[in-house]
Amino acid sequence: MKIYTKTGDKGTTSLTGGTRVPKFHIRVEAYGTVDELISYIGLIRSQKIDSHLIETLHQIQIKLMDIAAIMASDEKAKKLRHVSDDDIKIIENEIDKYNAELEPLKYFVLPGGHYIPAFCHIARCICRRAERMILRVNAESAVPENVLIYINRLSDYLFVLARKLHKTLDVQELFWITDK
Repeated sequence: MKIYTKTGDKGTTSLTGGTRVPKFHIRVEAYGTVDELISYIGLIRSQKIDSHLIETLHQIQIKLMDIAAIMASDEKAKKLRHVSDDDIKIIENEIDKYNAELEPLKYFVLPGGHYIPAFCHIARCICRRAERMILRVNAESAVPENVLIYINRLSDYLFVLARKLHKTLDVQELFWITDK
């Protein structure tokens, strides 16, 4: 199979279902941002971290591929991918488990201190951008509610994961302390 098709040379691409749209279409922006997030999570997975985290992040990448496929589908496409309540619950359980191990926050966290948690913060920011893009798609054409919930929970997970990794790596978190 050839990698290039030449069908996008004039600035359009095809959604699953056949509709051609400009490459700057909000759906393309949404699935492109999710793709960026998948890649960044792959970078986190590639670090020397706990095998449970590696597997969890792998499962998140798979679910994000499903979300990208949903975003890349027009109204005519068969809906083959979905996000279940169980997918959301897995993320929530991970958040709750890690958060129980952490000191309560008194200040905003400043990313940094170690490159692995910093990667998590970058992924969190990309996730928030993906969420904004998906919400824009939702304003034009209904997006399944669980997609919106999952992507919102995922940014929370990435935040808590960064904090957990600071603790695991025995690296001091950095805070924005405004009362000095």
